[in-house]
Amino acid sequence: MKRAIPVVVLSIAGLVPVWLYQPSAGSSTVQATTPAPSSTSSGSAGSSGGNVVTSSTITTEKGPVQLQVTFDGTKITAVKMLQQPDHPQTEAAVPKLIAETLEAQSADIDTVSGATITSEAYKKSLQATIDDNAKTAAKASASPAEEAARTVDGTAVDTEKGTVQVQVTFEGDKISAVRMLQQPGHPQTTAAVPKLIAETLEAQSADIDTVSGATITSEGYKESLQAAIDAKG
Repeated sequence: MKRAIPVVVLSIAGLVPVWLYQPSAGSSTVQATTPAPSSTSSGSAGSSGGNVVTSSTITTEKGPVQLQVTFDGTKITAVKMLQQPDHPQTEAAVPKLIAETLEAQSADIDTVSGATITSEAYKKSLQATIDDNAKTAAKASASPAEEAARTVDGTAVDTEKGTVQVQVTFEGDKISAVRMLQQPGHPQTTAAVPKLIAETLEAQSADIDTVSGATITSEGYKESLQAAIDAKG
């Protein structure tokens, strides 16, 4: 009986380490969280959001060039290259072009030495997106009344040949029609008027050529036309 006691003691002593290192059922597990890598787009800069305009693709001898530009109002906030030539010079030039764009806020930026072709295509593509954004902004801000057709009479201009006055119809900012309210009663004027009107509709301004043989009438017409454009605002 006395010999059994040490055996029991040793058995109990042998179980002690097991009890000490037995994991608790209520213990928490800490997991290390690895941050997800942030995605970056090659050739992009600035923040996202706003009006995003994608240019048409410009094909160059070095390869295609296409931009995606983000605007906040009229401010350029980001530029992303969707297509670009696969050349070391282009890879080096693109960050410079984008940095200059964000600083200048226009396509009036310098050509990068060693990447002239890509630079010129970039600037052309950039200007196209700026123009598209401006049109979108103008349409968004225009009221229905402004978009509706509006007729404005130009100033009556007295010339040595007679009085010249035009009436101009606008649809938004577009000149859609021109009508003569007053004109000299001369064959030269009669022949010149259709030419002057056709040039006006094509040029969408008073910056048109004088019709040979009807110089005085042409000058009076352009003055009256410009007055109508100015009055339209």
